[in-house]
Parts: sequence; structure tokens; C-alpha cells
Amino acid sequence: SSPKMGLRLGDEAPNFRSETTQGEIEFQKWKEGVWAILFSHPEDFTPVCTTELGQVAKLRGEWEKRHVKVIGLSCNDLRSHDKWISDIDTTQVYFPIIADPERKVATLYDMLDYQDPSNVDKKGLPLTVRSVFIIDPYNKIRLTMTYPAVTGRNFTEILRTVDSLQLGDKRRVATPAGWSGLSDEVIIHNGVSDEEASKLFPGFKTVLPYLRTTKIAE
Repeated sequence: SSPKMGLRLGDEAPNFRSETTQGEIEFQKWKEGVWAILFSHPEDFTPVCTTELGQVAKLRGEWEKRHVKVIGLSCNDLRSHDKWISDIDTTQVYFPIIADPERKVATLYDMLDYQDPSNVDKKGLPLTVRSVFIIDPYNKIRLTMTYPAVTGRNFTEILRTVDSLQLGDKRRVATPAGWSGLSDEVIIHNGVSDEEASKLFPGFKTVLPYLRTTKIAE
């Protein structure tokens, strides 16, 4: 049976020191005061991971606009990371990638693959799955996702979830299914009374007693 570390939404993201492609970092100091996305990929020099790093890099302007720092991780050493990055130089990988050959961070964040017998290194040790942790400026884990090794992630969806979390923190709203941006209707948080809602969101709609919607301008 797989060991469960039990990291849940709202928990503090564990701090760690690690070597990365941009020097040694202490995680909480590196991300101090801003949002961060920590994402793992199974292994360097593999096709799906290469496309993922490319998509993260292409979204650089979007992450920066939202004050989000991104950082990758796999169970390879620094030499491997550096060679791989030079392979995919066209994607301009500007963010650090954590070298975790001893699987210290992968174990701390419960990122190792326990179900795919082919997702192992040459020694037969498990590699990481495609985990995503969105961590807020106060080092709280706000969202987690786990994809299997064979399925590349959609980082545009991860960007959308950042928008939802940041908007919810700022405006006391939730976002409905399929919400795609600030021009869409949002849902007024259930913790807001009707009286308060009429001040915060003049002209809001009551669709059902428990579903009140409003539009928010940027």
C-alpha cells in the first residue's frame, strides 16, 4: 500500500532546501510573499515532459502578471537537467527545476508514482507523477492536482484556477463550472448575507436561494 503524507488544502506547504538549475534555494524564502506553482514531471529527456515545460514557459507573461512564481521538479540530477534544458532551449525555460535524485522533496510532497510499474528509473525506483501544488503568499496549499505520467497537463486550466483563487480572495466570490475570466458571471460566497451582498454587488441576481450571481468588472 502506498504511504500517504496527508498534505491537504489549507496545510502549510513544507519548506525545503534543494539544488536547482538556478542555484540552491530555500523554498519559502524563494517564494516569499507571492503565489507559487510547484509541479513535478517524471523524467528529463521524455516527450510529454518536454511539451509541458514548453507550455509553462510560453505562459511566462501570464504568471508574472499574477505575481506567480513557477518551479519544476523531477528525480534527476542537475547535470541531467542542464543537458535537457539545452535540448529544449527553444522553449526558453526561465524558471528553476529542482534536482531531487534522492527523492527528498518528492517524498515530502507525496509525488512518487505507486501505480504505474513502467514509471521507474534505471534502478527500478519510482519516478514522480505529474503533481501540481498552488501555494498562496502565506505558504498555504490552495489547490492540488495529480495526473499520471502518460497524461500531459493543461497549464491554461491551472492559470484559470489561479485566477479563480485570487479573485475569490479579493472579492468574496466563487466561480461556476466553466468560468473563464472576469467578464463571466461569478457566484457570491454563501458567507455573504443578502444585505451585505446588495452593498458589495449592487444589482446581483438570485437564481436560487443558495445561488446568487453577479458580474465583476476588472
